[in-house]
Amino acid sequence: MPLRFALLGAGRIGKVHARAVGSNPQARLVAVADAFEKAATDLASAYGAEVRSIEAIEKAGDIDAVIICTPQAAVKEFRRQYTNLTCLPVEFVERQTTARMRSEQLWRDLRAKNDWAGFLPALEGVVALVREEAALRADVLGLDPYDALMEQYDPGNRAADITPVFAELKTFLRDFVPEALAVQEERLAKHPLKPLSGSYAIEKQRELGLAMMAAVGFDLTHGSLSVSHHPFCGGVPSDVRITTRYRTSDFLSALMGVLHETGHALYEQNLPKAWAHWPLGKARGMAVHESQSLFVEKQIGRNPEFWRWALPVVERHLGEIWSIDDILPHVHRVERGLIRVDADEVTYPLHVILRFELEQELVSGQLEAADLPEAWDAKMRDYLGLSTIDNPADGPMQDVHWPGAAFGYFPSYTLGAMMAAQQWAALTRDHPSADEDLAKGNFAAINDWRREKVWSQGSRWSTPELLERATGEKLNAAHFTDHLKKRYGA
Repeated sequence: MPLRFALLGAGRIGKVHARAVGSNPQARLVAVADAFEKAATDLASAYGAEVRSIEAIEKAGDIDAVIICTPQAAVKEFRRQYTNLTCLPVEFVERQTTARMRSEQLWRDLRAKNDWAGFLPALEGVVALVREEAALRADVLGLDPYDALMEQYDPGNRAADITPVFAELKTFLRDFVPEALAVQEERLAKHPLKPLSGSYAIEKQRELGLAMMAAVGFDLTHGSLSVSHHPFCGGVPSDVRITTRYRTSDFLSALMGVLHETGHALYEQNLPKAWAHWPLGKARGMAVHESQSLFVEKQIGRNPEFWRWALPVVERHLGEIWSIDDILPHVHRVERGLIRVDADEVTYPLHVILRFELEQELVSGQLEAADLPEAWDAKMRDYLGLSTIDNPADGPMQDVHWPGAAFGYFPSYTLGAMMAAQQWAALTRDHPSADEDLAKGNFAAINDWRREKVWSQGSRWSTPELLERATGEKLNAAHFTDHLKKRYGA
């Protein structure tokens, strides 16, 4: 009986091994797996084999041996993940985990009481451990300490590359926020804001959300929509769970939450299935993930052309008639505020840039945790004209990230917004009728572009490489600022 083989990888090396197996009368090629279905199909059909997933090959009873012919990218990603997961000593991980859990528990209690003094000792302990972690990771990875922290969330991103792009964006926004607010005031003077009716049954909102999810491409046979205190997307690519929260007084907040999480879900559902159980088949970091959620929420869901299609859908589910001129002031609302998660797409980047700047100073030792309230307040006054000096709960205590030792994560949010705008610009160059498609509720060509350029790539490339390959250029703030000017400017 011939020895039965499976091949993992249908590229150049895979073809060499397939020929070797096929030419040996004591061997037979049974199955082929590859992230690219056509490559697997072509190679399998040439040797009378089947195309199977890696999981199916692992469980198969008709395979005696597996030849691994994965590309260098697969080995590189294995090594990257292994190094990041094992570079910290066990003793340190135990200390940091204990401190982080205690800090998060205190934060949940003391933020509600606006008790900065009570929380500070725990945060100081976390910051000290983050500095230690950054030094340990930097030594192993050969990176600057802050870059070593960012590497966990966005492989390949470096502060030296991000800082000038954020500086350009910050300079633009300092002038543009007042302009956008003035334009908004002028428009509302001509066309007063139509209030929401305030009577939106939760079940009807849920059905509206499900209809929107299905329309933009979510596979409802491999996922679900539930309720939680905060919108979230989790699960695995074959079973993606979305949650949102509802208010009967406002249908837009839940709907935008659903669209945002659907963006995350589409990425997960469309990752290369043949590599589902390999690091190479996973999503490429938090900035790319955020770019996919913000692509759906901002580039699609807040696009006026989208609402030309969506308003009749809203009417069918909620029984409320809106004109495009009535709904857009709600969808495009701009307002200075203290809270990052409540911010609009014009002011939100300033919240992130503030945190990006402060946490670098905390990690480097230029800033101590005890001085955070004053440093935070100074930047809030400078960037948004607001003060938090007497309100640390809505200042340096407002996010769970620092109490949980998640330093290096914040840049992902605004990088995602910028990448989404850059992807939309590239997509519309390749597919000029994208806006017309949105107005018709046709998302197929848009999703095909994203599937080819982003989703199918998994973790083959670093974050900057993936963006450049998808759009033809490195991260460029001009695409995001042009997007904001077009939507919110005069």
